[in-house]
Amino acid sequence: MLSSYFADLHIHVGRDMYGGPVKIAASKHLTITNVLKEASRRKGLDLVGVIDCHAPNVQEEIVQLIHQGKAKELPEGGIQFEHVTLLLGSEIEIYDEHCQGPLHVLCYFKSLNNMKDFTNWLRDKMKNISLSSQRYYGTASALQHKVKELEGLFIPAHIFTPFKSSYGKGVKTSMSEVFDMDLIDAVELGLSADNKMADNIRELHSYPYVTNSDSHSLAKIAREYQKITLASPSFTELKKALRNEHGRRIEENYGMSPKLGKYYTTVCQKCLKAVSYETKICPHCHSKKIVTGVYDRIQALKDATAAPNNRPEYFCQVPLEYLPGIGKKTFDKLIASLGTEMAILHYSSKEALEEVLPAKLVDIILAMRNGDIQVQAGGGGNYGRLLISDESIDI
Repeated sequence: MLSSYFADLHIHVGRDMYGGPVKIAASKHLTITNVLKEASRRKGLDLVGVIDCHAPNVQEEIVQLIHQGKAKELPEGGIQFEHVTLLLGSEIEIYDEHCQGPLHVLCYFKSLNNMKDFTNWLRDKMKNISLSSQRYYGTASALQHKVKELEGLFIPAHIFTPFKSSYGKGVKTSMSEVFDMDLIDAVELGLSADNKMADNIRELHSYPYVTNSDSHSLAKIAREYQKITLASPSFTELKKALRNEHGRRIEENYGMSPKLGKYYTTVCQKCLKAVSYETKICPHCHSKKIVTGVYDRIQALKDATAAPNNRPEYFCQVPLEYLPGIGKKTFDKLIASLGTEMAILHYSSKEALEEVLPAKLVDIILAMRNGDIQVQAGGGGNYGRLLISDESIDI
């Protein structure tokens, strides 16, 4: 029997079980155990992809959870912990002779044994196997073939971000300059793009889009996610969904409005004023530090006049923590009263919400269910702003 499940497939680990760094820029509270607890108990996610599972100490913590009886490996792939299934993933930086600049990709595997084999293969191709998003010394094609040899999934990450992404720095005009296009299972949009924007590029039409948080803290988990039709939350079922097999599919994408992303608009990084696409010197402060916006980059690459008919809808929303008036105490009260963040955002009735929140915030949550929010565009590494009743709110 098929059901709907919520999935965030790009979550980092900040520290391993010994307190050692994994993703250096991420929160020290972001351990694999804490990620699973937060996803299961407070976020209400059914499937999480943790993309630092190539690190040996992260694997050791997962094995410890299994030995303690707190988790179990599923025959269909993944690690079940309470109400959530962990997908074993790895984020890798590629910069081979075909790349214009470094770019990130996501690799997912069915089992711990598959991931351990991948780790062993990577050891002599990285300087530090214990850290996240490390530079891989080899070709993109060789990496893709290894992932497929281990029956994994290969997904280019945050493909439009100006830094370390396929269209941001990696390629001139086409991902085929770097990748074997037949070995890509999906593409991840990132925080400054949505489905309609990405569908301006014809070569993306054959791929499903995934929308994920790229979380560096517990609070940011599920700031972007997707609803997926599956028989159960597992690696095998996700693979079927990405292929639209036997009724499995991505139903809906949920994420922040692209304008809220850090890199939507082309901006001078020094004075933070918007400038025209391909500006070389800022007309305001004469700086040469110009960060190309995702919108302008996509318009430059645009070669499609129509989008695929079967593309899921993208709903714009913001996490509850970003809304004015929802501090930690109010958020904890919401969770205690109504369950999880997914339940609050998608299922809680207006009457139930009004028992905890003022009417203004209830109206915002209900509006977000229809993807109806107003924003002021961000750029140059600064998030956009949420517009509520003519008030501009930082996120």
